[in-house]
Amino acid sequence: MVENQRQALKVLQYVYNTKTALNFGALFADGTDSYRHPAELKIGDSVTLRFRTGRNNVDAVYLVYNGERCNMQVESSDELFDYYAYTISEVTDDIDYYYMVLAGNVICYYNKLGTQKDLNPDYNFQIAPGFSVPKWARGAVFYQIFVDRFYNGDPSNDVEDNEYCYIGEGTRKVKDWFKYPDNMDVRSFYGGDLQGVMDKLDYLQGLGVDVIYLNPIFVSPSNHKYDIQDYDYVDPHFGKIVKDGGECLPEGCKVNKEASKYIMRVTDKANLEASNELFAQLVEEIHKRGMRVILDGVFNHCGSFNKWLDRECIYENQEGYEKGAYVDYQSPYRSFFKFQDPWQWPYNGTYNGWWGHDTLPKLNYEESEKLYEYIMRIGEKWVSPPYNVDGWRLDVAADLGYTEEFNHRFWRDFRTRVKKANPDALILAEHYGDPKAWLLGDQWDTVMNYDAFMEPITWFLTGVEKHSDEFRGDLLGNPDAFTGALRHHMSRFNQNSLEIAMNELSNHDHSRFLTRTNRRVGRIHTMGPEAAGENINKGVFREAVVFQMTWPGAPTIYYGDEAGLCGWTDPDNRRGYPWGREDQELIQFHRDIIKVHKDSAALMKGSVMFLHGEYKVVSYGRFLPGEAVVVILNNDYEPHELNLHVRRLGVQDGAVMKACITTTESGYQMDETEYVVANNKLKITVGPISAVVLKYTEPSV
Repeated sequence: MVENQRQALKVLQYVYNTKTALNFGALFADGTDSYRHPAELKIGDSVTLRFRTGRNNVDAVYLVYNGERCNMQVESSDELFDYYAYTISEVTDDIDYYYMVLAGNVICYYNKLGTQKDLNPDYNFQIAPGFSVPKWARGAVFYQIFVDRFYNGDPSNDVEDNEYCYIGEGTRKVKDWFKYPDNMDVRSFYGGDLQGVMDKLDYLQGLGVDVIYLNPIFVSPSNHKYDIQDYDYVDPHFGKIVKDGGECLPEGCKVNKEASKYIMRVTDKANLEASNELFAQLVEEIHKRGMRVILDGVFNHCGSFNKWLDRECIYENQEGYEKGAYVDYQSPYRSFFKFQDPWQWPYNGTYNGWWGHDTLPKLNYEESEKLYEYIMRIGEKWVSPPYNVDGWRLDVAADLGYTEEFNHRFWRDFRTRVKKANPDALILAEHYGDPKAWLLGDQWDTVMNYDAFMEPITWFLTGVEKHSDEFRGDLLGNPDAFTGALRHHMSRFNQNSLEIAMNELSNHDHSRFLTRTNRRVGRIHTMGPEAAGENINKGVFREAVVFQMTWPGAPTIYYGDEAGLCGWTDPDNRRGYPWGREDQELIQFHRDIIKVHKDSAALMKGSVMFLHGEYKVVSYGRFLPGEAVVVILNNDYEPHELNLHVRRLGVQDGAVMKACITTTESGYQMDETEYVVANNKLKITVGPISAVVLKYTEPSV
């Protein structure tokens, strides 16, 4: 009896004298408004930084910024957590910061990678005062349209057979909308146009689209229009042809100065002005519906047909146009291009081409202030009345000049000019690799999110590279590779840039995601177009879309993905939208998951935290005060039982979480199945090839 009392006393002494183990799962901070207020600072503003710990669980929390260590104080507490805070007054310069936590003998650090024993300063948080991004873009649903393949609303502006010659052959008018693209597809035209976009605005609005992103629409000889001929005007083949005439090229003729029909269509100011007017009407209609539109800015290179170069000599004898730099040494545009041979005029073909392509002349900004200013004015023009577009997507933006130093200078000036013309305009760049140097608040707002979105989810769910050029079994279903890639690449963003990053599963440069679900390597010329639709798995595709609609950023649908369109990489990814042949269930699924996205403040602007990872299964949470969402992806062909620590999201024991949507390999369902959190865990069994979204909303008092 006495011995038992001694043992009991020892236990009591141990309990009362031993510090509670540090609750690592409770430690949290990020750049959202809950933990950095205000999330976006004006120069001179004060900012309050917060850090979350378990209730009564730590001895001290320090904010360390720009080398200075500051003792944080508990600002508030709830049943689960303490919230430490510190206010920095009058922020005028960039701030680099992290947190240090002390609990007994334990010291740890916290930055964008989460809790760390040894600090890696490359992942510290940053504040860039004065850097703001358009509020309308946060969590907005974008829809990308490759115009020639979306819908033909005006057959009178269609490109004709042999209307002109491009890359050695005459143009082709495709009469079968559902024909697969040719392997050499650049000169084949299906007839999609801006009137077609106008005609389908009801559809896009009903889908839940907030922003339309148009691939290039300016005058250009190709169907993709990344070889711009005239930055000042919308291509009449996309717009309106009010003055027509002339002849197409005779069979076998490849001399475009003889293409009188094409020359009239694209050089006559009546057609050009009418096309610009139609575009202004389209933007006005989009805005009336509460939607927005951004344009594709191709400023790294232009096209060999461009009026400044005029290699095809179609402007040479047209009234109102100066001589092109290819045509005449005295051309006012000669400095726009870098010529290797100064003695070849007239008709000097020694200009630099982007990646050596003579159809894509490299623009020579470093040696032409006139060109520099011209493109600045183009940037301003289209975001200003009467067009009023809502921003730019910038093609191969980091390749613009001949040096990175120059590129940074250009985009700083571009941002200043565009934001002055339209302070609410979005500047979004195509970029591969680390974007940090471009996202410091003085250049781009954000990027197309390849590294921190498209690639990780593609590898995890399909094991196929984004062009369908490689299969990696070691990455298929690998949760560590998946979460590691996301953590690392997301750390290169400021929070506001991350919240508007363009999160695409497919686009005009990569294979369709639905095709990647067949886990085959191939292209149209190696496998044939039919193979792109063989052995696809819509269940895996639905998992990807759930991830897209529940992950931080702006989910972006590539036209036709929602309707079941397949395709290998360029050009097969540019098939005509399958009007009349749509997968209506997939379309309805997109409508429903978009509604789930928009109905949740946590999904639109909340924090993110990984909850679980095992082979082919991952789970994460999105949360903010009063709301938490749990997402589970099971890419295995077996069911999995999970016990998730949702307390880390602020969900208390006994709380009820309701399913919003559950997908399966064969379909999906919208239900409100309830799950009760017991012992601070959410216990759930998820079926094979499935995704589940569950939501907890704190009861109102």
